[in-house]
Amino acid sequence: MHLLIAAAGSGSRMKAGKNKLLLSLAGRTVLEWTLKAAIAAETITWIGVIGQSCDRASISKMIQASPKTIKWINGGNTRQESVQLGLAGLPLNAEKVLIHDGARCLIEPSLFNLCAEKVQAGRAVIAATPVTDTIKKVDQNSVVYETPQRSELWAAQTPQGFFVEDLKHGHEQALVNGWTVTDDASLYERLGWRVEILEASPSNIKVTTPFDLIVAEAVLNKRSN
Repeated sequence: MHLLIAAAGSGSRMKAGKNKLLLSLAGRTVLEWTLKAAIAAETITWIGVIGQSCDRASISKMIQASPKTIKWINGGNTRQESVQLGLAGLPLNAEKVLIHDGARCLIEPSLFNLCAEKVQAGRAVIAATPVTDTIKKVDQNSVVYETPQRSELWAAQTPQGFFVEDLKHGHEQALVNGWTVTDDASLYERLGWRVEILEASPSNIKVTTPFDLIVAEAVLNKRSN
């Protein structure tokens, strides 16, 4: 299975002055934890890291000793553009692909494997967790106008897995129609295509803020004990 790791973010909400994936976390960088899990997943045979050119030297040091093939791919200005460039950088024989956010560094190899198995079986799938909070929809004046049924709500995570040609078509349609999406499953939804949920652990958080780093370090320390 081919895997693309989105690692081209600026990390503005982290306010660290650099890509948050290069921050130290429990003795490694955030991205190194993500790569460690990907390398350990038996189903993953090829990895593409999509990043900004300014981070290439730092990330290249992380991947040079990998036992699996890891390719550097220059990313774009948005996550959507970066994934599109990542798809273009896949080997010509790639038929199925997992997309994963590099900032979800607590992922375990078993989740990569489960997602890959679903995609190999012919399904488009996303890792997600049931929403436990009550969600409110508000208008531009911060006035609540609707409370969706919590039983129908899931928080989308990554990995997300798809057929390569279908996902490429989705990104092409996004360019034609001016669609802006925050995850790849949204392109399938726009096209009316089926996407299934694979329930994942709540610990598969996306490290976005300084508080997330504290939580991630606590989880990693607990795993090592």
